[in-house]
Amino acid sequence: MLSARGVFEEILDNDESFRLFCSIAASGEAQGGWENRRIAALVPADETALAPKIARHGADEDKHGRIFHALLKKRGLRPVEVPHETDYTMLLEKHGIGLAHEQLKSDLPLTVRDVVTYLAHSRVTEQRASEQMRLLLKNFADHPDLGRAVRMISNDEDNHLAYCHEELLRFAAAGHGHTIQRTLRECALAEIRVYRDVSLAVMDRMGHILAWPHTKRRVLAAGIHAMYAFERMGGWRRMVSLKLPERRDALGGPATPAPEFA
Repeated sequence: MLSARGVFEEILDNDESFRLFCSIAASGEAQGGWENRRIAALVPADETALAPKIARHGADEDKHGRIFHALLKKRGLRPVEVPHETDYTMLLEKHGIGLAHEQLKSDLPLTVRDVVTYLAHSRVTEQRASEQMRLLLKNFADHPDLGRAVRMISNDEDNHLAYCHEELLRFAAAGHGHTIQRTLRECALAEIRVYRDVSLAVMDRMGHILAWPHTKRRVLAAGIHAMYAFERMGGWRRMVSLKLPERRDALGGPATPAPEFA
C-alpha cells in the first residue's frame, strides 16, 4: 500500500527528484520573501506598525529558501529551473489571488483593503504550508538533515498562520469583516484548484524521474483528485475560519537564523 512516507522517501533518496523537490520549494519561498518585503515597504501610513511583522514574514520565507538551497549544496546538487506548471506561487497570482506583482513593483502605497487582501491570501496559503510541514515533521523529524530544516520551517509556518489570524481579527473588529470573509472564500476556492493542479504536475514529474509504473501514477493521481473533492465539498472551510491564536504577536521579534548544514 502506498503511504505518504514511502513516496517522500523515494523522492528524497533520488538525487534528481530531490533536486526538483528542493528547487520548487526554494523558488516558492524566495517569491514569498520578495512579496512580503515589497508589501512591508508599501503599507499605508496608518498601518506602519504592521510593517515590521510583514518584513519578518518575508525574512522567514527568504530563510526557508536558503535552507532548501543548503540542502541541495550538501548533496553536491544545483537547483533546476522550476517547471511553470509546478510554480504554485506564480499560478496563484495568475488566478488573481493576492496582490498583483505589477502593483508590488510600483512605489504607490497600498490601501487598507490591499493589506486585508494580502492577509486573507496569506491566511489561506499559510494553512496549506503549515499542514504540509506538519506532515513532513510527522514522517521526517528524525531525519539527520531534513529533520532540522523541517522543525524550523514548521515552527515558522505556524507562527505565520497565527499572525494572520490575529491581524485579520483586528481588521474584522475595525469593520472589515465582510470583506475579509468574501476574500477568504475566493482565495480558498482558487487555492484548492491550484494546489490540485500543481500536485498533479509535481507527481507527474516525479513519476518520470523515478520511473513509477502507470498503476502507481494513477493511484497517486486518484488520491490527489480525492483530496480536491473533499476540499471542494467543504474541506476548504478550514482555511477561512478565524480564531484568536494561542501564539500571540507571533511575528513580533526578529527572524531566527537558518541552521548550518555542514
